[in-house]
This record gives sequence, C-alpha cells and structure tokens, in this order.
Amino acid sequence: MPLVIADRVKETTTSTGTGSVTLAGASSGFRSFSVVGDGNTTYYAIVDPATADWETGIGTYSTTGPTLARTTVLSSSNAGSAVNFAAGTKDVFIH
Repeated sequence: MPLVIADRVKETTTSTGTGSVTLAGASSGFRSFSVVGDGNTTYYAIVDPATADWETGIGTYSTTGPTLARTTVLSSSNAGSAVNFAAGTKDVFIH
C-alpha cells in the first residue's frame, strides 16, 4: 500500500467517534479521495468547524463506503490521540 499525496482533495463526513470515517463526496472545487486509490495510504486532516476539534494522521482509503481509516494519528486537539468526533459535518482533506 503506497503512500499517495495529491493536491486539492477535500470531502466531508458526518461520521462520529474514533473509527473510520465515511466520505460524502468531494467538496465544491475539490477532488475526492478516490485519487488515492483503493487500499493506499495518504496524509489526512479532519476538522470539525463547530467544535474546533482536529486531527492529522496517515489514513487508508477504501472504495467500500467509501471510507478513510484513521490508521495512524500523528497530532490532534486530543493530546495526540484519536478525536472522538461529535455529530455534525466535518471537513476531511489531504494535507
């Protein structure tokens, strides 16, 4: 599973908790995570604009769902641990 980095990739999610996020499609003017390719990894960031919670890490993309597994958390607003995201829309992008 190669590490893939791509420009202008941003989607939204309404997933909650600390697990994988289901992606809801590309935001206007951006590309979807599908450019990463099934089973490949990428650097990601998730930001909840309502709560200011955030997380960065290395994620694994799957076409099933499609989902992004939060494979390795690198940094976060939760002292470096996975953020337990609340309900609502979050931005997910490659950073």
